[in-house]
Amino acid sequence: MAGITTHVLDTDRGRPAAGVRVDFSVLEDGRWRLIKSVVTNADGRTDAPLLPADQARTGQYQLEFHVDAYFKARSGTDEADIFIDDPVVRFAVFDAKQHYHVPMLCAPSSFTTYRGS
Repeated sequence: MAGITTHVLDTDRGRPAAGVRVDFSVLEDGRWRLIKSVVTNADGRTDAPLLPADQARTGQYQLEFHVDAYFKARSGTDEADIFIDDPVVRFAVFDAKQHYHVPMLCAPSSFTTYRGS
């Protein structure tokens, strides 16, 4: 499997983060161009890959995770506890034949990402 995928986990509650908007962009001519915006499903995943294998290209990509709205809408979270609003993850695809999975693990005061499988 090639292409680019993501998922969002609410590590504060230990479950998938449903309803999080994710903006997916590519760097072209020195500027970020939005490719698409998607919303995570009940499993914290997107319904389809952000970039399917047949469209994968080398280049610089960006994911903006709109977790601020997710945490503000979540019951039991005080707005004053939200330290990280909408983290941006930039990464490079050097081999378009490989799969690039970029998960977001988030809590109101922190986030972690890595290249998953």
